[in-house]
Amino acid sequence: MLKPWIAPVLALCAASALAVPLKPVRTVEGVIEYRLANGLQVLLAPDASKPSTTVNMTYRVGSKHENYGETGMAHLLEHLIFKGTPTHRQVMAEFAQRGFDFNGTTWTDRTNYYASFAANPADLRWYLRWQADAMVNSLIARKDLNTEMTVVRNEMEMGENSPANIVSERLLATMFQWHNYGKSTIGARSDVENVDIGRLQAFYRQYYQPDNATLIVTGRFDPSQTLAWITQSFGPLKKPQRTLPRLYTLDPAQDGERQVSVRRSGGTPTVAVGYHVPAATHPDYAAVELLGALMGEAPSGRLHKGLVEQHKLATSVSGGAYAFGEPTVLSFGADALPGADPQPLAQALVAELEAVAQRPFLAEELERARKRWLNRWAQLFADPQQIGFALSEAVAVGDWRFFFLLRDRIQALQLADLQRVAQERLLPANRTLVLYIPTEKPQRAPAPQAVDVADQLRTFQPAAAQAEVAAFDTDPLRIEAQVQRFELPSGARLALLPKPTRGGLVKGRVQLRFGTAQSLRDQGAVSDLLASLINEGSERLGREALRDRMDALRMELQLGYSADSVILAWTSTREHAVAAAELALELLRHPRLDPAVFEEQRQLALAQVDAAKSEPEQLAPNALALARNHFPTGDPRHAQSFADQAAALKAVSLDQVREFHRRHYGADHLRLALVGDFDAAALRAALTPLLQDWRALQPPQRLTRPWADLPAKRLSLPTPDKQNATLAAALSVPVKDSDADFVPLMLANAILGESTDSRLWVRIREKEGLSYGTWAALDWNTQEAHSVWNFGALFAPQNRARVEAALREELARALKEGFTAQELARAQRAQLSSRALARAQDGGLAAALSSQADLGRTLKHSAAIDAAIQNTTLEQVNAALRRHLKPEAMQLVWAGDFGPTPEAAAPPPPQGGVSSGPAKPVPR
Repeated sequence: MLKPWIAPVLALCAASALAVPLKPVRTVEGVIEYRLANGLQVLLAPDASKPSTTVNMTYRVGSKHENYGETGMAHLLEHLIFKGTPTHRQVMAEFAQRGFDFNGTTWTDRTNYYASFAANPADLRWYLRWQADAMVNSLIARKDLNTEMTVVRNEMEMGENSPANIVSERLLATMFQWHNYGKSTIGARSDVENVDIGRLQAFYRQYYQPDNATLIVTGRFDPSQTLAWITQSFGPLKKPQRTLPRLYTLDPAQDGERQVSVRRSGGTPTVAVGYHVPAATHPDYAAVELLGALMGEAPSGRLHKGLVEQHKLATSVSGGAYAFGEPTVLSFGADALPGADPQPLAQALVAELEAVAQRPFLAEELERARKRWLNRWAQLFADPQQIGFALSEAVAVGDWRFFFLLRDRIQALQLADLQRVAQERLLPANRTLVLYIPTEKPQRAPAPQAVDVADQLRTFQPAAAQAEVAAFDTDPLRIEAQVQRFELPSGARLALLPKPTRGGLVKGRVQLRFGTAQSLRDQGAVSDLLASLINEGSERLGREALRDRMDALRMELQLGYSADSVILAWTSTREHAVAAAELALELLRHPRLDPAVFEEQRQLALAQVDAAKSEPEQLAPNALALARNHFPTGDPRHAQSFADQAAALKAVSLDQVREFHRRHYGADHLRLALVGDFDAAALRAALTPLLQDWRALQPPQRLTRPWADLPAKRLSLPTPDKQNATLAAALSVPVKDSDADFVPLMLANAILGESTDSRLWVRIREKEGLSYGTWAALDWNTQEAHSVWNFGALFAPQNRARVEAALREELARALKEGFTAQELARAQRAQLSSRALARAQDGGLAAALSSQADLGRTLKHSAAIDAAIQNTTLEQVNAALRRHLKPEAMQLVWAGDFGPTPEAAAPPPPQGGVSSGPAKPVPR
């Protein structure tokens, strides 16, 4: 049956520019497909319960479509699209002014542009118009290419700095002889730097067309009006006459082991192995998906059990498949102990993977992996923003309905098929070794084959669509009217916000604050190791039993911690809301603290510290923290060098960890918040007995951050063989988040460096193209008048002098000239919009309620801040800026391979882009 809003849609479309009513092509589980006459595919997935809207525009073009000399071209276009059209010249500034969360990403099979924003018809209509304009009218100009080139090179250099990224690139390059999947999406430096603007424009005109695109709108929107706007914006675009080239290259079955070594400065010894597997649309791909989890996921995966727990050769393991539209890769990785020879780990990794014939999978292993996969799918499907991204990826591999078909195949997967695929694919001859070995009877994996997607979907039957959910208002005072707050005799505080959600999802968060400045002295490593063990099991449940229990509760858990607190955040569903919250408290109150797991976590922490020692992006912030030390050694607020962190970790005993938990953990300062579809009365009744008698032997007292007059400093740290550099800078300001200057400084920071519409971004990133990313951010103190203003940038080492000059000039210009009324108006709108968008996310709302409970605040405080943002004057903003911005008092740290005289290096011509995300397995 069609949705009740489809009839009005037809009427609206009849009056549109095309005067041709649009009829749904098909409807699958709440997702409705339309097709414009020019070929544009449109997917609508309305959800009124989500007070935000997300729009994805997916073009079926990625790095696999690039020809000789064109590598990186799809990614370059992604950057240049944001440079505007004749009618939209300042696109990213417009995004920032509207408070959009936006980006573009390029991957092998597709390019995707998205924007999420607090539900607003005007913003939706504007974004649809821009997307239609950008599809055929983007400038793709030589001057923009010149300014963007340094930014793209800067992104390349960031990838070159990452050992994990390099290992991933080398793995794919070695596995594919002919197919473009073996080429990095970022492209060859020579191709990118020498790209012909005419070829790039032709590439754009060929692929950026309505018949090669899918527009996806999810979240809260009026479907009738939105479809009419889509028709008005995109309908006039002509269907192109050209025929897209048919891709047919397939690599042959691999005929022997291949091996490649990478030697670079820094990082942790790592082993990665890959096997050729069928395309994501092949029926066997469901088995491939679960193989990644069965082997690579901790703690139940075979690699974790064998390499981490039993042989102690690895600190961590991973596994997963690339969901590509053509024959693809199943890869596994393992990190060795710092300084270890990776060869024994490589041998053990391969032996474990290729022992599947001798050690067949058990039914319980399959069911555990299946349940975990389906739980995650259900959580994703319940989030309109994530649905848009998932449908985009399904479009990339051949058809958006594959998102649902893969679920059905996972549900139907038989143990025999799982075992068959494992034995067919996890073979020596299907693994990586640039080495020929004569073999009398070589084993071969099945030859790659193309998949007819339409044939695969012929018998697919979609499940029923989920019920619609009532709309949720993000006004802070209306939210506050629904919040239920309680304080228990132990001191614990609860903030509960029951509301309907898609799929009955519930977001929970608990923060436990502990200790005092004196009791936490010299206890940092003890506290951190204890926190890292919280989600590794309880006295009642070991690691695997805990993971199984979480799967049964459809529960995903995240852990965070600081010097004096630990945080657990989770997702569950209505029927399991009480049990999930009980389990989170059980982990805090009764952690397992297993000796073997304790040592495993210690080794993992040591490996992370060791890897950080040579990375500019971690060295610079650490050195900055050391430069700003004003607490004595041993104090929990005293920053430690990497060497001191490692020494402290090595000195910790499990008995110390157990004693720390016994002494410091309790409900005295515990703050728990839940947002979503749950029974508040039942939850309160269940949790009260767990919290009311739990007190810490050492009553907690919040760590303060009093004002300290820190001297200005300037440090330069060498990081040889690193092609990217980092600036980290800080300035203390005598303000807290309840002072009169709080909101004016917030707005000043927004104008100066917070967004893509800010002065620092426009100058350093857009106009001069010196940095992949530059920013300014205020770390607000909630108690004492001592907040920290942070500045930073990522850049090529040879651009250091120009980056510093631009930073100092922009700070000086702001102090001398102040800001303009137009800048303030844009910043006010962006701040209010982004704050509304934050309240639209249930997880963020749970975090806000927990934090407010910690501070004794409510959402009335948020409403007051919104009002203050709206009413702050330009004079107040400029006055606060001049009172507190003191560039001469900053501490600055530069980390990079600058050579002997970095300032003397010849600067390249001015250049500039938009962040397109990290590499493998996340698309660039």
